[in-house]
Amino acid sequence: MWRRVTADQPIPDTTPLRIHNFRAYLLARFTMIVGQYAMMLIIGWQTYTIARENGLDAFAASGQLALIGLLQFLPLFVLAPFSGLAADRFNRKTVARLTILLQLIGAGFLAWMTYTDRIGLPALFSVAVLLGIVRAFNGPALSALAPNLVPKAILPNAIALSSIAWQTGMIVGPAIGGYAYDAAPALPYAIASCLFIVAIIAISTIGKVPRSAITGAQRPIGQIIDGWRYVFRNKMVLGAITLDLMAVFLAGATALFPPFAYDILKVGETGLAQLAAAPAIGAAVTALWFSFRPLKTNVGPKMLWAVAAFGLATIMFGLSRNMPLSLAMLVIVGAADMFSVYIRQSLIQLHTPDDKRGRVSSASLLTISASNEGGDAFSGFLASIIGPAGAVIFGGIGAIVTVGMWSRIFPVLRHTRTFDPPPSLEEETPEQTLQEKIP
Repeated sequence: MWRRVTADQPIPDTTPLRIHNFRAYLLARFTMIVGQYAMMLIIGWQTYTIARENGLDAFAASGQLALIGLLQFLPLFVLAPFSGLAADRFNRKTVARLTILLQLIGAGFLAWMTYTDRIGLPALFSVAVLLGIVRAFNGPALSALAPNLVPKAILPNAIALSSIAWQTGMIVGPAIGGYAYDAAPALPYAIASCLFIVAIIAISTIGKVPRSAITGAQRPIGQIIDGWRYVFRNKMVLGAITLDLMAVFLAGATALFPPFAYDILKVGETGLAQLAAAPAIGAAVTALWFSFRPLKTNVGPKMLWAVAAFGLATIMFGLSRNMPLSLAMLVIVGAADMFSVYIRQSLIQLHTPDDKRGRVSSASLLTISASNEGGDAFSGFLASIIGPAGAVIFGGIGAIVTVGMWSRIFPVLRHTRTFDPPPSLEEETPEQTLQEKIP
């Protein structure tokens, strides 16, 4: 029978997987992430190996990886305010489909260039720019779409499952990329193309999604300012977003996996795939745990401790010259990162009104990109000066220092005990009506 489910109505089952729209969203997110991370791993590997084969040393070749990160970050930095507004003003499913289509075009282009043995740094740099543009619009659209698919009572569970799809994609993607590249250099891009097609089809099966009209300023620039003003006024949201920004920006070891695999650990393409998958394994296990045992108490202090553990494990990875030890440290890095991501995303989504989620998500995406792609650029440039291992160790120390500073600058993070939003925000959030077939 068909039963009406609303955002505030208790439901007999707490799993979001009973909702078709969420299942389709989860499949689209998973296949897109697998394809995306398979591509990104091979783009980094091809960039580094082409640079080394052209006579550059490990320091200079790391600088080329810095350029890859910078080329992805700059478009996102410029476009993020407008992409958040697009997620709030336009159909979020349409925005998601278009961005996945652009990734499909990029993957097909690199597959052809690699297959015909014409791949070079200009082609890799061009697709890096495309990915930066795509992710500027894709992230806010998908992040803002997810809370509209499930009742808010089970939103933390949905966030955990979405994170599992993301982290599992980060495991499977690099593994597919590394092992497929070993079989045939163009194969990872061809597989990514097929996965993007699946993602587009899955997004297209999502039915009508309820959403809120934008309130406040009516002009686009005013609406953008409203979204960013909300971020800066809400100390919880601002503190959670910027904590991730600084910690991952400084301690971003993932961009330096190619020099670690090629020069330090000497494990080649298959070892590169294992290094890339290790953090995601730790993250996926953590997300799986939270999907069954959601965190409920002392969420702020636990987020701070998780970021500190992230920094410490990063330092140990930078010091290691043993592959099993390196993999173990990266598993801890991923687990600690997922712990903080779960808390941060839950706080941001539950402390943000629906009509502002796209714009707040774009602010969050901008800081995530600054920490990921911007951090990749920073790590690459730093590695070109003090070496890959030195850059990783320095970043881990910086992450631990950041935790101490942010616990002082944003005391609300230390004092936050639960995910519950303030009563005033509950009043602003409209009821979402969903139609779901429940046996």
